[in-house]
Amino acid sequence: MVNSIASSEQATLRPKIKPPVQETLLTPRFYTTDFDGVAQMDLSGQAAELEAVMTELRTDYNRYHFVRNQEFKQSWDHIDGETRRAFIDFLERSCTSEFSGFLLFKELSHRLKDSNPLLSEAFNLLARDEARHAGFLNKAMADFGLSLDLTSLTKKRSYTFFPPEWVIYTVYLSEKIGYWRYILVHYHLKQHPENRFYPLFNYFENWCQDENRHGDFFKVLLRSQPNLWNNWKARLWARFFLLTVFATHTLTVLERSDFYESIGIDAHEYNQQVIQNTNETAKSAFPSILDTNHPEFFPRLEQCAIANQKLTEIASSKTFAFVKWFQKLPWIAVIVWQMLRLYLLPSINAESFRNTIN
Repeated sequence: MVNSIASSEQATLRPKIKPPVQETLLTPRFYTTDFDGVAQMDLSGQAAELEAVMTELRTDYNRYHFVRNQEFKQSWDHIDGETRRAFIDFLERSCTSEFSGFLLFKELSHRLKDSNPLLSEAFNLLARDEARHAGFLNKAMADFGLSLDLTSLTKKRSYTFFPPEWVIYTVYLSEKIGYWRYILVHYHLKQHPENRFYPLFNYFENWCQDENRHGDFFKVLLRSQPNLWNNWKARLWARFFLLTVFATHTLTVLERSDFYESIGIDAHEYNQQVIQNTNETAKSAFPSILDTNHPEFFPRLEQCAIANQKLTEIASSKTFAFVKWFQKLPWIAVIVWQMLRLYLLPSINAESFRNTIN
């Protein structure tokens, strides 16, 4: 299916192939995992919930949603300057992220086909959605004279190994934060249609429901494994993954505030809304969540973003490499210190709310 995404467009897009961005801590990564470990998971404790999620995925609500309409068939040269650069950056990173999910889910589906047919089917349905998203975003890039060679990305990007437990935590959060990112942009542009400068935004309302359903599937996986929520280690891991995902989101959004400004969104306010909503959503799956209302929470995250911007400026300077290394050290220390202080803030016991959460 990797080839089905890329080869169908190859003839028209290859002359405009865009080199992928350099891999950093903030660029979307490609993942692999312990496939046998996933196959051996006992899901019986969430059998009813799993069947309900499978019914949703099989229904394929967005089967006919990702079809480009006549509005796309025009020149987009009037979108220029910083707006164009920021939007292309958004498209590229979003496409890479969706394609990363496709590769992981497709490989899981393939590896589990004989050992766990139900999970194999589930991951195949998830891969179906991610492939649509990646292809749709890549076609949007083509409107701006560029495209990603997805097949080449498959071969050239490095893969990070995550054990199944980490995959479940991180993909759940990735899907749920993706939902809130898309739906909040949709709500904003519904109120301010004058800022909707490209028709892709019209697809966000239905699009985000795919992210939501994917998150629901990983919630089932998480709650089916008691070791992921019923002990002190799980509570510490939950806080760790929430914090790392929220910190990455903060650094990414504030680093690319130009894109959000181009659609009339204040990046700081948007970042806070996405994090607060995702944190509240995670209460239904995770054993503990972060106290995002703590007065130190967002100021410390934004200190990390300031330090990250300083690191970016140093990296792009023409100074000698060894000088850069010394210049970076204090800013790396700032990020490490702020993250440690954030991790040590009091958390909220989500299990105490369990009987009140659907």
